[in-house]
Amino acid sequence: MLPCQDNFTTTFSTYPEMLSHHERLSKESVWRRCKVSELHVEPLDSTSALYGNLSEFVAGTSNEAVSDTAENLGLALRVGGDLYPIRMTAYKTLLDRAKISGTALPKLKRKELADVLNACLAVHSSEALLLVRDEKVSATHSGDAKDYSVLPIDELLHTLEKNMESRFPGYQFETGYADHAFTSGCWTFPAQKEDLLGTYAKTLAAKGQVKAANRMVPGIRFLTSDTGVASAKVCAMIMGTQHPIHIGSCISVDHRLQKKVDDFGKELDQLFAQFCDSVAKLQTLLEIELDYPINAMTRICKKFSLPKKEALEAIAMFQTSYGGGTATAHDVFMALQEIPWLMKLHNYPEAKMLTVEENMARALSIKWSEYDLAKAVSY
Repeated sequence: MLPCQDNFTTTFSTYPEMLSHHERLSKESVWRRCKVSELHVEPLDSTSALYGNLSEFVAGTSNEAVSDTAENLGLALRVGGDLYPIRMTAYKTLLDRAKISGTALPKLKRKELADVLNACLAVHSSEALLLVRDEKVSATHSGDAKDYSVLPIDELLHTLEKNMESRFPGYQFETGYADHAFTSGCWTFPAQKEDLLGTYAKTLAAKGQVKAANRMVPGIRFLTSDTGVASAKVCAMIMGTQHPIHIGSCISVDHRLQKKVDDFGKELDQLFAQFCDSVAKLQTLLEIELDYPINAMTRICKKFSLPKKEALEAIAMFQTSYGGGTATAHDVFMALQEIPWLMKLHNYPEAKMLTVEENMARALSIKWSEYDLAKAVSY
């Protein structure tokens, strides 16, 4: 798959690979400011006059980028005399600039959709900030400095690395991922296991879960997006399990209000304290006895809108394994972790899985008695 294609994804087995990828993107990407009223959308499906007419596009646009756009969003954007294919990741922000929305829009023919967008874009005098990356317009953000702040991913990575060198010596890169919507990376802190997980691991072992306690390693996940999908964030994780466990809330900096990479660095100073707080909440779940754990798990899945098919599978797996009677909130929280693993098996998009993991982490802070009820609930 080529980088210009909308469905392009890549993974990284080493940190230098990941950093090099984002340094290339920073070097080759163009952030372009203009008036919203200067944006003009043109149809780019297989029947349009632009299809196959490469000379109409800016220099460097390939046939592959044009044909891929025709198979996906089917639109091109002309600004200041330059014509670019539009990536699917830019669709929502383009609607935002036009100040329109609706489920009927994607159903329109491309010429009709272009006409609607152009009529709406033309009446706005505000600024737009375009991200041109890998041959296409990848985002059309607001050009107001208070509305969107560019936080270069390679600079965020350098800042994160510097913080880890200082606070978590011996850290290890595990894996990285990138597509056109967002990027993520995971690191573990084996040298800090005792500091971060010591008490929790001992309690877990005392309750007979020695193997699980031995396998667990503290870590983090870094996540950010240049296309409006996510803020720049770092989340506490427990690795070494079947699927990484997201615990607690994330430290994050939004791409707005003139935020800078330095602000991200300052937020990272809270990482150790927040990690300890999240682990303490996880440990507390070991002391919460549930009379109706299956009902509690079902209510939580429903409350956090977890994917139904995978949630029902995970509930059935838990029902089989725990054998009836009481269970702890910790048992249920761990049973929930089967859901992202099942989603991965079912080839869910990475972004969807990460959203589900963040939602599940909220279960650390709920009032479990409100879910531990005798009355069964369907999902």
